[in-house]
Amino acid sequence: MAAQPDATFAEYLEQVRAHRAELHESVSAVDAALVEEGDRADWLQRLRTAMVELAHDFRDHVELTERPGGLYDTVRSSANRLVPAVDRLADDHTALVEDIAVAIRRLEAMPRGDVLDEVLAQVRSELGGLVERLVRHRKRGGELVHEAFAVDLGGSG
Repeated sequence: MAAQPDATFAEYLEQVRAHRAELHESVSAVDAALVEEGDRADWLQRLRTAMVELAHDFRDHVELTERPGGLYDTVRSSANRLVPAVDRLADDHTALVEDIAVAIRRLEAMPRGDVLDEVLAQVRSELGGLVERLVRHRKRGGELVHEAFAVDLGGSG
């Protein structure tokens, strides 16, 4: 296990914990929007809005964890055995940022009128899979911090 974080890093981890809760809320908003029923145009707009918020929060997450001297640098320098896990999480960031952007572009390109049920089912399926990947990523990140520092990030789920 890595050394316990100093006061400054502990404050940084508090920032990570707070942001983790925000990211959880964004992922939950997308998940909730996926199961909503009602007017299709309104549904697509709510889903797009939730995805844009998620994109913003996820970019903040990447910046917070990957910044110089941040979480990933600290784990890499203090817990060599965890470097592969950090690298996998960083690779996740690249893929998830792109997949979120692609999903938003697809939602923006969808017609505002009649949308076929098959298209809506595909959107729900694809975005549901993206939500599952985000949840797994978040869980692995929390486990990494706990293993490296014996600190539970919590953050609402």
